[in-house]
Amino acid sequence: MNFPLFLAGRIIFKGQRTFSKLIVRVTIGALALAIIAILLSVAILRGFKDEITEKQRGFFSDVILTKQELGANDATAISLDEAVIAKIQSLPNVVSISSFATKVGIMNVNGEVEGVILKGLEQGYNQQYLAKTIIQGDTLALSTDNADNQLLISSYLSNRLKLKVGDDFIMSFVDDNRTRKRKFVVKGIFRTNSEELDKNYVIGSLGVIRKLNNLGDRDAGAYEVRVKDFTLLDQTTALISDELPIDMKATNVVEQLSDIFNWLKMLDMNDDIIFVLMVIVAVINMISSLLITILERTFLIGMLKALGMVNKEIRKVFLYNSLYLIGLGLFFGNAIALVLYFVQQQTKIFTLDPTIYYIEYVPLSIDFATVVILNLSIVFIALITLFIPSMLISRISPIKTIQFK
Repeated sequence: MNFPLFLAGRIIFKGQRTFSKLIVRVTIGALALAIIAILLSVAILRGFKDEITEKQRGFFSDVILTKQELGANDATAISLDEAVIAKIQSLPNVVSISSFATKVGIMNVNGEVEGVILKGLEQGYNQQYLAKTIIQGDTLALSTDNADNQLLISSYLSNRLKLKVGDDFIMSFVDDNRTRKRKFVVKGIFRTNSEELDKNYVIGSLGVIRKLNNLGDRDAGAYEVRVKDFTLLDQTTALISDELPIDMKATNVVEQLSDIFNWLKMLDMNDDIIFVLMVIVAVINMISSLLITILERTFLIGMLKALGMVNKEIRKVFLYNSLYLIGLGLFFGNAIALVLYFVQQQTKIFTLDPTIYYIEYVPLSIDFATVVILNLSIVFIALITLFIPSMLISRISPIKTIQFK
């Protein structure tokens, strides 16, 4: 029989507590609040980073292939050989490669003028991300005969220019001191909640830009490459660069939007700070609870020593008792945190201002392995820290405690 464990169980379930009862409840509550704060902060930070990253990846793709030369603009044409495209496509982390081009245009509708960037997509372009952002209408039908006349506009432009799905308008393009006009029909309205995207970009067909810039059927302004594993982005970018001609370069989305991704990386510090502060609060409460429990059981400690039980075994009794309190606090904390997590996942009840946070609701993302690691970390840190105050047991004299009783 594990006698220290048996004795700890008797103290926990059968023992009568006096002034330590409130301290024990506070300790359990502090541990529960600590794990709730840690789990939710990690889930919110991960969810926020995932949403922002997905937004940037969805619109700008993972790796952009452009011309190397100085002064390259939206009229600069590039064309990759089929053999080069096949080599890039065969790389293990590459999902797809597609061409696109951009063109600056001017929308003059209902007395309002907006300068925009038209992003033209090729016929086989994967519009999966765009489909998630569509709030009215549908994605582009790039394989139809009227693909060059279709356009996706943002909800910002829709409200400002008073355009609805099905409305047509004229967009002007200025080239070499001459203005060319094209008629477009609003096929769909999207909303990304990113001011940079919603104010500046409209989505159309690559074919219309080829006509405006007098490009060939295989010419484009740039190429987009999508990858499977975003954590291998740098290695994949390097492999793609090795396959490109000398006059082209590969730039990934992290390099292209370094300000956003550096800001996201800095947010990791918040998680570390919350974890440290919550663990400190929990440990202080655990130490207080342990010391008060030891003082409350001083006579018991004296009797056990008088009966020949060594300090090490007595120390185990109180550490087992502390482990029970830790487990109880973590159980309630995890239960509450997971309930809040799933409620938010299903209902999106906690909302955000999309003009500030780019997202309409508080995003949450966490995996089972992270939950287990965080819980085990708290248990390990608490037990290591509690070992020092438990040394007080060795200072208790059995003769004095029995006489005091």
